[in-house]
Amino acid sequence: MLWTKSKQFHPWPYEKEAEVEAAIRASQTALFGASRHYLDVKKLIGAQGKTQNIPDGYLIDLSSKTEPTLYLVEVELARHDSIRHIAQQLLNFSLSFKSSPQKMKSILRSTLEKTPDTLNACEQYAKANGFNNVDYLLDKLIYGEDAFNSLVIIDDVEDELESILHNSLRFSVETLTIRRFRDAEGEVIYEFEPFLYDLSSQSATAATDNGNSPAIDPSEIDTLVVPAREDGFKDTFLGENMWRQVRIHSSMIPRIKHVAVYRIAPISAITHIGDVAKIDPWKDSKKYALYFDKPAREIPPIPLVPDGRIKAPQNIRYTSLKRIEAAKTLDDLF
Repeated sequence: MLWTKSKQFHPWPYEKEAEVEAAIRASQTALFGASRHYLDVKKLIGAQGKTQNIPDGYLIDLSSKTEPTLYLVEVELARHDSIRHIAQQLLNFSLSFKSSPQKMKSILRSTLEKTPDTLNACEQYAKANGFNNVDYLLDKLIYGEDAFNSLVIIDDVEDELESILHNSLRFSVETLTIRRFRDAEGEVIYEFEPFLYDLSSQSATAATDNGNSPAIDPSEIDTLVVPAREDGFKDTFLGENMWRQVRIHSSMIPRIKHVAVYRIAPISAITHIGDVAKIDPWKDSKKYALYFDKPAREIPPIPLVPDGRIKAPQNIRYTSLKRIEAAKTLDDLF
């Protein structure tokens, strides 16, 4: 139950996938952020005679100035035969996507022409970031290296499902949950964590910007900042040359080359960096272990500013080695 002094909202489970899709449409700006655009279109993709499928929608991510990203969206209910069904669907999407890029471009182009606001956003993005026009932008989304990315939007996700989706498929899979609640008068609210929320400035500063704007261009990201107690820092980060049980976005894993450790109070500063040699799934969970190629190196401390803009990290944060090398405090870094 979600409770206030005046109202109580109780879980209102979805009966059909169409109800999840309606929730996505109702909350899409807050759900995805102002720099990401959801295309609610269902059309067959895939070359004739090969694997063909119909995604539930597409998400165009323009949060990076240099690396725009397209996600094929699969909407699901958790009570379905999730693991087998969703994994097979995503694999089929991948095969269909790769076999018919020109068809993909045609679908996106015709959909944009029917959604003027999104078309205008794409035109402005293309003009500002050197893509000449929307056609060049679409080429980048579809023909680029590792262009296929997927997003599963579901009412609930178990660790086993998320682990299998992230660790068994050879492409990026992001998951997003959106739950529904209703009060006695019929008012409906949704519960979710915005897409890629921990890359946003909002998560760093506790601001209330529904735009969920990125704190860093995703193309810059190459470093994780992890908070650590002193025993974990000494025993694991330094003692084992690794850090474990880290939840990382699937799309971010190929980017991560370094791990910086933020040692909690009384140190309250980033003091060491380890260079990542490999990232492996951690046991049978949706988390990962990051192994260093050599012992972590000490750097000049990057301290927390008392009463500063940035609060003490409670979970992982994404940044870049370049930013760490230039930062004097955490306020400079995020």
